Amino acid sequence: MYQALYRKWRPRTFSDVCGQDTVTTALKNELQTNRLSHAYLFTGCRGTGKTTCAKILAKAVNCLNPQGGDPCNECAICRGIDDGSILDVTEIDAASNNGVDSIRELRDEVAFTPVNGKYRVYIIDEVHMLSAGAFNALLKTLEEPPAHVIFVLATTEVHKLPATILSRCQRFDFNRIRPETIAARIGFVAAQEGLTVTEEAAMLLARLADGAMRDALSLLDQCASVAKEIDVNTVAAVTGMATQETLAQLTACVANQDAAGALALVDRLYQSAKDMERLCAEWVGYMRNLMVLHSMADPGELIVASPKEIEQMRQDGQRLGLPTILHIIDVLQGTLDRLRGGVSRRIEMEMAVLRLCDPRLDEGTAALLHRIEALENKLANGVPVASAVAPQPAAVPPAEEVPPPPTAPDEPPAPAEEPAEATEEAEAPAPAAAEEQPFPRWQAVLEILLTSCPPLYGVLADSTAIRKEGKLLICTDNPLFKELLKDSGNQKLLTEAVQQGTGATYRLGLRRTQAVKKQEIDPLTRLLDAGRAAGITVNEQE
Repeated sequence: MYQALYRKWRPRTFSDVCGQDTVTTALKNELQTNRLSHAYLFTGCRGTGKTTCAKILAKAVNCLNPQGGDPCNECAICRGIDDGSILDVTEIDAASNNGVDSIRELRDEVAFTPVNGKYRVYIIDEVHMLSAGAFNALLKTLEEPPAHVIFVLATTEVHKLPATILSRCQRFDFNRIRPETIAARIGFVAAQEGLTVTEEAAMLLARLADGAMRDALSLLDQCASVAKEIDVNTVAAVTGMATQETLAQLTACVANQDAAGALALVDRLYQSAKDMERLCAEWVGYMRNLMVLHSMADPGELIVASPKEIEQMRQDGQRLGLPTILHIIDVLQGTLDRLRGGVSRRIEMEMAVLRLCDPRLDEGTAALLHRIEALENKLANGVPVASAVAPQPAAVPPAEEVPPPPTAPDEPPAPAEEPAEATEEAEAPAPAAAEEQPFPRWQAVLEILLTSCPPLYGVLADSTAIRKEGKLLICTDNPLFKELLKDSGNQKLLTEAVQQGTGATYRLGLRRTQAVKKQEIDPLTRLLDAGRAAGITVNEQE
């Protein structure tokens, strides 16, 4: 019968265990000095060697010819423990035997002395699955077992164990195995099995295993059933993952704002049976690598990739910029949550791609920061920046000039128009002839009117203003505005509010806005106004 690779190549001595040198060295020293504990706790993520080390320890304490802390694997006891004929070593699955009755039976058994070996060893796997009553039944036995009994508890979720259990055990933490170590082991096993695995494929398998040697060997076993010569494409086809080249293409579409290309790529992946949730998670991992490369000159061991792949990712990171990378990660993380509960995973992924390719579709703060960063980069490089201001309609009603407020005989005449024009010229270079520009300070004028003249504010609350050839044109449809302006006092209050809110004197005018939709001035438009004030040409297509 065929035996899976992870079972066939399971380590039989501490020296064969990969990536857990601290744990294996400590256990071998305890065996050599005969300073064994009565209870051990092995904790760590899956596939890192917890159960393997527990079985090696059970053989080592009973071996007739130990070799420097390792079992010989040749004596009758070692062979009997391997084939299960010696009952002094008992492995219990706490996931299926988690009741108090199972622990009571174990507590009764420990009183019996071992039949063949020196110790009775109880290996309780997934010990965190025991019930509260089972833990309580185990406490006393675990604290003071008979001299011939050793307990080895293994778990992936140590935080679920009661403190009373933790305090009675000698704890060993198993780390995630390094990708280089996993890749080396994959190469060794492949050579022994007559397989050919490229270096890139071995590193990809190590990255997919996420620190678990068992997972890596299972993936290798799966690839071996497809081909004897295993490369990156073979691994991608077997595991259903997207290659780094595909992720780089998606990232390039986002950088170039190519929504059509990104949608076509997602459709191709969907038609080839790629899982959208896994694609999203892999893209998050790719963007994480870009984030690390953008933030560190030498990422060292933080990124598992070949030098060629790292160079490609470094170029992508420099082209996007860190704020954009963080925005993409944030959008993909939210998409990943919705993919798990959404009706159509394909639609969720397509929506995410569209939001990333066109930041204007995303109204979040991160998207706004991304747009501002892009504009700042273009302004710094002297590139004409696109306008976010809506185009003006072809036919605009003529402006009606508001008459200046009458002056009393003993009052000095109103200042001439020349100072107002001079003030505006000092503020910013004059625009092209007859060019209209939005007036973002109009809200400040309205806030002043709210205090100085509430009736006038109520009429102008929904109005906007534009600037044209030294005039300030008030855009409103409210017919009460002209009636209120017939009062000289209201005219004076409006003129003073404009001067106080803007710091300049303008000639005031009225524009009917039946066909003009009010545009909300957002922070991005304010930035564009600042660019225009610096004399930079504004284009609408960006």
